[in-house]
Amino acid sequence: MATSFSTAMSTTRMVTAAPRTAARRGAARAPVRAAAAKKATAEKAPKKTEMKDIVDTAVAAGSFTTLAAALGAAGLVDTLKGDGPFTVFSPTDDAFAKLPKGTLDDLLLPENKDKLAGILTYHVVAGKVMSGDVVKLTEAATVNGAVVKIDASEGVKVDGATVTTADVECANGVIHIIDSVIMPPAAPEVEVK
Repeated sequence: MATSFSTAMSTTRMVTAAPRTAARRGAARAPVRAAAAKKATAEKAPKKTEMKDIVDTAVAAGSFTTLAAALGAAGLVDTLKGDGPFTVFSPTDDAFAKLPKGTLDDLLLPENKDKLAGILTYHVVAGKVMSGDVVKLTEAATVNGAVVKIDASEGVKVDGATVTTADVECANGVIHIIDSVIMPPAAPEVEVK
């Protein structure tokens, strides 16, 4: 009987021990399961897209290829990818197409880099100026040193170019899309004696 009693006791211990062992294993696996569930949830959740800088935003839009090429030719890409903030009155490809024939090709020549940079920086204002602030202005100093005229009486115009889309926010500023390329005022000619 002793044998059957000890066999019964060991069976009882195994039966009663089994749930505890399973519970312990379950408890030990709980952090692993929680981590796996958290990972699965994170994979299903839409990822936050980081805001792009001014240049990457313009390129991604697809309607600023001429501007992107001009920025490259003028050596301004790194500047407009910098910290900023900047406000860019950005002409579309159609706006550049309105320039007189041959003007753009001439401006893109290496010997006209400074002139091109002057025109492009005339489209840039230091700081992030959202449309709510633009409409309160009558002018703004540009990065090239000249001043653009702003008229908000009927829509918003910047030196005669109409803002077609405002407040395209970027990581380093804002873009206001315009329908024409604006030209800085010509420097007065100085007579040499």
